[in-house]
Amino acid sequence: MEQPEDMASLSEFDSLAGSIPATKVEITVSCRNLLDKDMFSKSDPLCVMYTQGMENKQWREFGRTEVIDNTLNPDFVRKFIVDYFFEEKQNLRFDLYDVDSKSPDLSKHDFLGQAFCTLGEIVGSSGSRLEKPLTIGAFSLNSRTGKPMPAVSNGGVPGKKCGTIILAAEELSNCRDVATMQFCANKLDKKDFFGKSDPFLVFYRSNEDGTFTICHKTEVMKNTLNPVWQTFSIPVRALCNGDYDRTIKVEVYDWDRDGSHDFIGEFTTSYRELARGQSQFNIYEVINPKKKMKKKKYVNSGTVTLLSFAVESECTFLDYIKGGTQINFTVAIDFTASNGNPSQSTSLHYMSPYQLNAYALALTAVGEIIQHYDSDKMFPALGFGAKLPPDGRVSHEFPLNGNQENPSCCGIDGILDAYHRSLRTVQLYGPTNFAPVVTHVARSAAAVQDGSQYSVLLIITDGVISDMAQTKEAIVNAAKLPMSIIIIGVGQAEFDAMVELDGDDVRISSRGKLAERDIVQFVPFRDYVDRTGNHVLSMARLARDVLAEIPDQLVSYMKAQGIRPRPPPAAPTHSPPKSPARTPPESPLHI
Repeated sequence: MEQPEDMASLSEFDSLAGSIPATKVEITVSCRNLLDKDMFSKSDPLCVMYTQGMENKQWREFGRTEVIDNTLNPDFVRKFIVDYFFEEKQNLRFDLYDVDSKSPDLSKHDFLGQAFCTLGEIVGSSGSRLEKPLTIGAFSLNSRTGKPMPAVSNGGVPGKKCGTIILAAEELSNCRDVATMQFCANKLDKKDFFGKSDPFLVFYRSNEDGTFTICHKTEVMKNTLNPVWQTFSIPVRALCNGDYDRTIKVEVYDWDRDGSHDFIGEFTTSYRELARGQSQFNIYEVINPKKKMKKKKYVNSGTVTLLSFAVESECTFLDYIKGGTQINFTVAIDFTASNGNPSQSTSLHYMSPYQLNAYALALTAVGEIIQHYDSDKMFPALGFGAKLPPDGRVSHEFPLNGNQENPSCCGIDGILDAYHRSLRTVQLYGPTNFAPVVTHVARSAAAVQDGSQYSVLLIITDGVISDMAQTKEAIVNAAKLPMSIIIIGVGQAEFDAMVELDGDDVRISSRGKLAERDIVQFVPFRDYVDRTGNHVLSMARLARDVLAEIPDQLVSYMKAQGIRPRPPPAAPTHSPPKSPARTPPESPLHI
């Protein structure tokens, strides 16, 4: 049996789980009312963008705009193109300089101010347009060493406001394209002893470093050497990451029941080639390199032909966000007695003066990312499974802030304050019922179904669920609504029921009725406890895993309802006249 080295990854591949690169976002930078550093003219500004590493927290220069002469209100032409991940906190920093010479060394130029934000903050702002004040902090970074240096050496005053930066984000158009294609093959090699081959195709996109990543696998066509595979669709970014000339490798296999699929051969193409559609250019010889080396008269192991190709633009998550869709974030916290007495250090609710407990860590990790997609930053916070004062009634849907009319808290800090106050006033009890909080959020989601709002409920729990049948019914009903549910299990309990609710393997059903969409994502917190004590990194991984499905869930709801994104709000038009750029946009200053 002839088999490539990366067969192991092939057998594990699930076409839906193939790692698709993030969409790409183009950031445009403008500034207003910059500091004037030049004696006889206005400043000559340059903007430098930095990204922050998740692991080491180091700031790295990402790129520079052109220099624009003699203006305090620059509209820079050169854009920054960055990968966008909804599920990650992508920290950005923008430093402005008045360029006084041709030196690429930033320490040789006057520092005009800086601004910090996340990419989510930009795209989550109205019209994906964020305005921030520029300030002169106590430190800037030396461009050569990467070490902090006092910004005040350039005559600045720490904390002084020095104009405004305007950041606009635009999704690159080729990131929304979806290609639909169909292939057939002729005279493939016969691999099975008693019958013909059972062929299927595997597509790989090439990476910058020359490696290949699997991105699609066709179905298996049984007992034929001349298969016609079904039409399939794939995002263009998954196929070539937006680079139309990048190599796409296609391997042909004969399927075997035991997973040890026989390698028939391979060929390469590119998106640009495929986009020509059905033609003589898209008939490919399937070559088995080992056979070619061994047999002098070897021609090929068959041919594969592209039968059809079409491409269309799909509405994306960012289209809806830019059009004003708000993500309403609600948190529900488990106050059942199985968490342990909050006053004891063994309790999952214990409030240590030195570190956040698991509930607070999980809430902060998810909330810090999702908060930027809700303009009013008011988040309902609920508790369940506790006895409430003054009469000791058990509630599975009580407001952490004590306000039955309005359970909303101001920001993530407001939720944490209300959570800590509740721990001091309620009595932990039971059982662990989810249905009331799911129904609570479903009521809000049902009230606005025009695409302007989408609800995300975060449930943090330690226990084995007590009302499984009712919760399943609530989730099946909620699957019709603009709503997603994240469940984070803390503690050491068995969470088998949560995995069932997740619905990744088997779609959840209630009374014989299947959920219209998979809207639940579950993870156990213990899988993210970093033994090295690096909570920042482990919580970033937690947030990434629980939030990764939200964009697709939002888009799937909108598509099912036939809701198109609204046009983004018009940006203000008070732009001052532009001054000439000193260097053309194509030739940035390089360190």
